[in-house]
Amino acid sequence: MKNYEVTFIVDPVLSGDEIKATAKTYADHLTKEGCKIVANNEMGLRQLAYPINKRTTGIYNCIEFESETGALVNKLELAFRRDERIMRFLVVRLDKYGVKYNEDKRNGLIGSKKKKAAPEDAKDAPAKSAKSKPAPKPVAKPAAKPAPKPATETAPAAVATPTAEEEE
Repeated sequence: MKNYEVTFIVDPVLSGDEIKATAKTYADHLTKEGCKIVANNEMGLRQLAYPINKRTTGIYNCIEFESETGALVNKLELAFRRDERIMRFLVVRLDKYGVKYNEDKRNGLIGSKKKKAAPEDAKDAPAKSAKSKPAPKPVAKPAAKPAPKPATETAPAAVATPTAEEEE
């Protein structure tokens, strides 16, 4: 089985139902071609890096699927090109590292931040937070510049020698 991922941007001017119908259309298209849909991620409205068709935002969708052969990719790309609702698309074949990364991301091992445990008692919260603050660091004063060394010996004055032009 070959693993693929298709990401496409839907025009944000469409209604919510039309946007969902567009994503469902392509998911159905993949299942009709004999693909197994692994994940369907609706990322929602996002800012575009540059304007596309005078739009600065778009609705992102990402579908990860498995296929026996890659023959359907050309049909899928042709369908994306013909659809006016789709602003941009990208179909990528995933290697074993990409599959592992996507699986870990879906399981929450990548990209999620661990939240700190909330204090049990509201009374203990101020006391704990006051103790946990580090002491302010002392501000170091800038060191004084060393005094210039006194000149003990003066350099001899340069003797001016007349040039050939001055002699004339």
